[in-house]
Amino acid sequence: MDILGTSLRVCVDDLDSAIAVYERLTGAEAMRFESGPVSAAAVGPFILMTGPAGHLEVLRKITATLAVRDADTAVAELKAVGADIIAGPQPTPIGRSVVARHPDGSIFEYVDRPGAGG
Repeated sequence: MDILGTSLRVCVDDLDSAIAVYERLTGAEAMRFESGPVSAAAVGPFILMTGPAGHLEVLRKITATLAVRDADTAVAELKAVGADIIAGPQPTPIGRSVVARHPDGSIFEYVDRPGAGG
């Protein structure tokens, strides 16, 4: 599986205030999106998220989001190493998403970027 990049997940109380901080720190412009009741923004290497406490509690368990070339390949390789697929693949505004628990208990989200990389 080709891991093309990593995004750090940050749960915040005030998305607008957080966007201003992270845009200034990274020099990148926020790309906003919604996922159910969760409002989010991708800013450089960060994914900022806000929403109902119950949803954020679940999101905080995911260590990071990893960009991969293809979600189906990621699923096959994750299963081959004994990972449990918790959710997906499912479409999101930024690509198909898979959430997996690695054999060590770590939980990661994998999002595909089929046209990325060489």
